[in-house]
Amino acid sequence: MAVKYDKLFHLLIDRKITNAQLAQKAGVSANIITRLKRDQYISMESIERLCIALGCGVDDILEFVED
Repeated sequence: MAVKYDKLFHLLIDRKITNAQLAQKAGVSANIITRLKRDQYISMESIERLCIALGCGVDDILEFVED
């Protein structure tokens, strides 16, 4: 099973938040943003930081899809 972060990037577009603004607000590195764009693994700590920064739940930023 793979993880997709398309929901996160749609949310950022809707809220007019740039990747750099998200990284700063959530306190994550640019490397984490790059990993998100590539649908790669990030830690639960990073996911939690993103959710807190955006005021949303995990299901609002990611989804599991079949390989």
